[in-house]
Amino acid sequence: MSKTILYARVSTTDQTLDHHRTLAEAAGFLIDEVVADHGVSGVSTALQERPEGKRLYDKLRHGDTLVVRWVDRLGRNYQDVTDTIRHFMRQGVVVKTVINEMTFDGATTDPMQEAVRDALIAFMAATAQAQAEAIKEAQKAGIAAAKQVEAKYRGKKPSYDKRALDVVLEMLSQEAGATEISKVTGLTRQTVIRIRRDPAKAQETLSKWAD
Repeated sequence: MSKTILYARVSTTDQTLDHHRTLAEAAGFLIDEVVADHGVSGVSTALQERPEGKRLYDKLRHGDTLVVRWVDRLGRNYQDVTDTIRHFMRQGVVVKTVINEMTFDGATTDPMQEAVRDALIAFMAATAQAQAEAIKEAQKAGIAAAKQVEAKYRGKKPSYDKRALDVVLEMLSQEAGATEISKVTGLTRQTVIRIRRDPAKAQETLSKWAD
């Protein structure tokens, strides 16, 4: 008996699994089973490399229908998506999408219909890859921006580490002069003077750069 399986890849920031199923059922699909990967990147992980995604290759049989939110759920790039869809079509599995209500059926024998179908697969897969690459770039930009904000918050990295600061504070407590401390620690005289003026700020600055 044929069945309809919904495959969902749900990241920690994406829609919930219930939301995926609700959308599929609202689109008219009668879902018999749900297979889902949680917290797996679709940008860097192929379907066969995902814990639950690879189960689809064993579960799906001739006559079954695989439902996905969109084709980007089936691969990380153009080649992945096209290979996955064509693999399932060769197995007699019909692949359908919730978004745009696309149907990819390997049972088509008419040359013109096959050409249209294959062109559509290529277009959808290319669009999925373009979106994946856009996500990668957005992630890189976000990381870079976060580093800039962090660096701005930290301020300039101090020229001394904890050991050097401890030596400076110990010598200051013994009323050593800035020139003497500078020679012992290798720090500039101006740095020693700044530490002497505000030891608490020196500690705070160093703590911001602590790993």
